[in-house]
Amino acid sequence: MSFSASIITLFPELFPGPLGASVIGRGMADGRWSLETTQLRDFATDRHRTVDDTPSGGGAGMVLKPDILAKAIDAVSPEGDARPRLLMSPRGTPLTQAKVRELAAGPGAVIVCGRFEGIDQRVIEARQLEEISIGDYVLAGGEVAAMVLLEAVVRLLPGVLGAAESHADESFENGLLEYPQYTRPQLFEGREIPEVLTSGDHGKVEKWRRAESERLTRARRPDLLT
Repeated sequence: MSFSASIITLFPELFPGPLGASVIGRGMADGRWSLETTQLRDFATDRHRTVDDTPSGGGAGMVLKPDILAKAIDAVSPEGDARPRLLMSPRGTPLTQAKVRELAAGPGAVIVCGRFEGIDQRVIEARQLEEISIGDYVLAGGEVAAMVLLEAVVRLLPGVLGAAESHADESFENGLLEYPQYTRPQLFEGREIPEVLTSGDHGKVEKWRRAESERLTRARRPDLLT
């Protein structure tokens, strides 16, 4: 069974966007994963297709209404749907490679893309939405964040990248940042490929790569070593 992604959004026209290109798009064309979008406004009940209202207690901006969003979630993810329900949110749990692997091993995901000031807390609780963040910054909405999450997940699906070892040594897969990569020509603007990489000694190559990964991780992401 292929990975099935369902997106609830006010801007379905943004999809598939980059998800329709390169190996991710080919994976979708090959049936290794599927993507459907649902327009939240289709579940509004008034002639203006209103999906938001002013924040209770005052304040700037608008908040997505719980009743409208709940209807959309129930339509996309009825009782018995095993897929996790995710909300892309700057206050969510940071997305990690471990979480990406967990999602890739599952049946798919239902992803809610927020807009404005956010969504009513009651629907988060009532529909058990898991809040996920892609970084410590704020976007205009959750659509780009959903694309980031899906690209990270889909590239791990069997057959999307090809050989399984294509991502085995990448950053975060083994708790370290990836080592530097080189390719021909041997000499570029006075800079040579490190001699060990052209020595033919695979043991030395692996030792060098490990040392470089550890060096870069210590310098750039020491938090990964704690």
